Amino acid sequence: MLEWGIDVVACTRFCEQPRLRHVGGTKDPDIAAIVELHPDLVVVDREENRRDDAAALEAAGLRVHVTDVVGVEDVTPTLDRLASAVGATTTPVELGPIEASWASAFIPIWRRPWMTINADTYGSTLLARLGVGNVFADADGRYPAVQLDEVAARDPELVLVPTEPYTFRQKHLDELGEALPRARVVTVDGQDLFWWGVRTPGALARLRAVLRGEPPPR
Repeated sequence: MLEWGIDVVACTRFCEQPRLRHVGGTKDPDIAAIVELHPDLVVVDREENRRDDAAALEAAGLRVHVTDVVGVEDVTPTLDRLASAVGATTTPVELGPIEASWASAFIPIWRRPWMTINADTYGSTLLARLGVGNVFADADGRYPAVQLDEVAARDPELVLVPTEPYTFRQKHLDELGEALPRARVVTVDGQDLFWWGVRTPGALARLRAVLRGEPPPR
């Protein structure tokens, strides 16, 4: 919303906005502090925030707006609804054409246990738009736990290691490389892969360049 010129009075400590007041985290917001700010609107996300916290904010008399993005196709309508809720004027989010399939990938998001994403996630749909298939697209659950021998059996061409939510270190990249010697291990920006919004078109361009070994877009 900062991109739209909206006065944002606070955010969570995970929003990476050090100039704004922080009012707790996504799973442990400081309800009292939020109420004291008397915001016109509180924006929560269905996946990131808890239903009980949203209910507590509504019970305190605050207006709550819920976002819910599962796939990249949800970004534009979600932003349109949010813009309407805050009285902002926006320009359409241009995602560009869906690219032809050219590679398959394993996307680890956690370790001990190793975890990944299935097709019913924003990150997987973003990659699909770039022509990269998710080898665990058909897995049960949005964030399944997997074993590296299971990954090897699916023979991915790429291992896309995001910079968040888990901090993978070089030893982890080496472990992935040893377990999946046929795959190219690539580190990608976790925010580009998982943070949706007005940044989505730029994220697509940056990810495309990294995946294809092209110069970064200006």
